[in-house]
Amino acid sequence: MDATFEWHEKRTTTPDGVYRVLRSAILDGSVPPGGQLREAHIAADLGISRSPLREALTRLEEEGLVVKIPFRGAFVVEVSAREVAEIASIRLRVEPYAGQLSMEVLRGRERPTLMQTIEDLHRATEQNDIPASIDAHLRFHRLFYDFSGHGILQSLWNGWENKLRLYLVVDHRSYSDVHDIAREHEGLVACVLAGDVDGFGREMVHHFPSALHAQTEGHGNASSGVPDNAAPAWAPTSPSADPAKED
Repeated sequence: MDATFEWHEKRTTTPDGVYRVLRSAILDGSVPPGGQLREAHIAADLGISRSPLREALTRLEEEGLVVKIPFRGAFVVEVSAREVAEIASIRLRVEPYAGQLSMEVLRGRERPTLMQTIEDLHRATEQNDIPASIDAHLRFHRLFYDFSGHGILQSLWNGWENKLRLYLVVDHRSYSDVHDIAREHEGLVACVLAGDVDGFGREMVHHFPSALHAQTEGHGNASSGVPDNAAPAWAPTSPSADPAKED
């Protein structure tokens, strides 16, 4: 059954306004991964012509949220459990390094940016605004890559951000208390502000169990490639450091 599309703001016939309606429907789960975005149905719901709708769909395609299949139409992109697990297994190793490289900047001149982003995440979860919480969640983690000064790390993030966005559509809705999403990130903020590189790495480990296990759950006995009790490859050894482990 097709979703019902409604204006959440003042009705507009511009492609940008249509794009925001469709993007919100994708990110709040109204149109699930693999779901079709039927032009006639959407145009009728919103009272618009096909022209701004097609421009909006093209923009969503460029963003990686929609795929157009010739003679069939536009569909929300699907992300497999294997892809999610593989991305998580790489992030577990490289994101703590990105955090280490960006820490000085985020403790200093970009501290307001860091604090604004975590505030945005708290506000979105308090309002139970799933699309906004996904955007803030991704902006938060992107900070470590953007301010790492490392081009390869930045390219890695750019390569998987849209897949993560679609995964978080499901992940955020799975929380019994959506406020936990923001609270989970407070530990990372505290480590950054304290300059605690080892602590940052340990905090990162707790972000990935569900994503790492997704591959096993979705593909029989497939392994994520990250053994239990595996410490991130970047991690400096320290007598006081607890071994990194999955929850």
